[in-house]
Amino acid sequence: MTRTSAPVDAPVTGAWEGLVTTALLGTDRRTPPGTAPGPDAPAALLDAAAVETVRRRAGLRPARAAERPQPAPEDPRPPLPPAAARRLAMLLADRPGASGGGRRGTAPDVMELLPQWLATANARGFAPPPQLLPALLDAARGRTDLRPAALEFAGPQALWLARLNPDWRFALRSTPGGGASLPHLEDDDRVQQLWQEGLFAERVALLSALRSREPAAARALLETTWATERAEDRLMFLDSLRTALTPDDEPFLEQALADRSRNVRATAAELLSALPGSALAARMAVRAAACVAIDHAHSTGTAQDTGTPGTGHAPTPAIVVEAPHECDPGMERDGVVAKAPAGRGERSWWFGQLVEAAPLGTWSRRLGGRTPREIVALPVADDWRGELHAAWCRAAVRQRDAAWARALLGEPSAPEAGGPGAVSLAERAKLLGTLGAAERAEWVAGFIATHGLSEAFQLLGVCAVPWAPPLGRAVVDALNIARDAGSYPWSFSGVMGLAERCLDPSESGRLDALLAVPDEAENASPGAGGYWAEAFQRLVTTLRLRAAMTEELSAP
Repeated sequence: MTRTSAPVDAPVTGAWEGLVTTALLGTDRRTPPGTAPGPDAPAALLDAAAVETVRRRAGLRPARAAERPQPAPEDPRPPLPPAAARRLAMLLADRPGASGGGRRGTAPDVMELLPQWLATANARGFAPPPQLLPALLDAARGRTDLRPAALEFAGPQALWLARLNPDWRFALRSTPGGGASLPHLEDDDRVQQLWQEGLFAERVALLSALRSREPAAARALLETTWATERAEDRLMFLDSLRTALTPDDEPFLEQALADRSRNVRATAAELLSALPGSALAARMAVRAAACVAIDHAHSTGTAQDTGTPGTGHAPTPAIVVEAPHECDPGMERDGVVAKAPAGRGERSWWFGQLVEAAPLGTWSRRLGGRTPREIVALPVADDWRGELHAAWCRAAVRQRDAAWARALLGEPSAPEAGGPGAVSLAERAKLLGTLGAAERAEWVAGFIATHGLSEAFQLLGVCAVPWAPPLGRAVVDALNIARDAGSYPWSFSGVMGLAERCLDPSESGRLDALLAVPDEAENASPGAGGYWAEAFQRLVTTLRLRAAMTEELSAP
């Protein structure tokens, strides 16, 4: 057998691995080939490694040059004013330090102002400085709550960068269609092509965009492929119909009630129940009304109300409830879930779903023409009051009925710290969401004036930003009262944090009188006065910083 010799400059097989092993073991235990042990061995190892490095590099064949990336797309929006650009650089450079549970001091939490800054910049249509895009993407990567506003502000150039850096790929996933531009909605051929051939995210973005512009066209597009879509995709597509929901959607939603997916059926039923004139709403109204009636002879448990002969008082009418005894197939088809959760009785579970889905106009006709406030004020027999009122709360939120929401909320100054139908702060917050911003703020201000801040955190979260003047004054007054009472300020840290972000910056002047360290009363918590002074100083500093941010973004 003839042996073919290798070229003299071919790298020795395993030579590099041998040198690495020698370096790991040390030259005292092993020396490079051809080198004697001794003080010269380490230098010989480095020389051999240098030679082998050159040999390995020289042995590489030149590869085809990669294609240069296409230039980043132009951003047509106007650039940020210089002062606003400097402010953005400062916001992005700030990183929250490790929380040691100590005092926050008087410095504002700058990172918490970034969402508000982004919202204002987006509202005014500015484009970011290109050199700040990497820091902006890094900030959005670390905080998912920032991503929608950050990516909207970052614009098309950020998506171009995200395709070049794996750390920023979230931007492609978070943007419908991965940054792919949607066709003009008037271009029927391209719309159909994207709907038939596009990725799921692209199709969702297309359907949402079309729904906001032409609701009927979006529904018609969905109908063309509905029967062949996967169940989880049908659910997402169906959810897009919440935008601009109208009675014209009813026939399609009625068909979806027969879908093989339980989640799709439930969503279709929920959407139909939000249309008070739908056939499903009418069916639910019949079922719910059969469970609720007025009993004029019912005793409410007091001598005045029983109609006892000789007292001169007529009996007070009361609502009586007879919950359904079964969940029949028709109820299930209309979205009633038959199996009750653990700890819930079946009949009350079915009853609550019927009342929640029935049009709220049902009850005035059923209960003697009474108004929502009069209906909510009626006593309810046999401990059904909580279940009935909670279902009415859910119905008012679903149907966006402000009259019923007001009735269920009651007066904010009510002694029971809430309305007759609100069973929790979460319910009250949802009911408030059906009211206009001014009315919402006025109600929460009245609640705080009566009950203080201990239960107001959830309610403040649904109020428009910046807070209306009556609400802002109520919050500041309540904080001042808590300070004078010697309470610990960290008990109100959540509300104070909200105030830093939501209080109107023009209110900062009213806080100057609160910056001094107050004299501590005998029953005050030790050191509380100093903490309160720091908290108010931080609040004032933050409000002035927000005012400066707004002014910078208003510059031409």
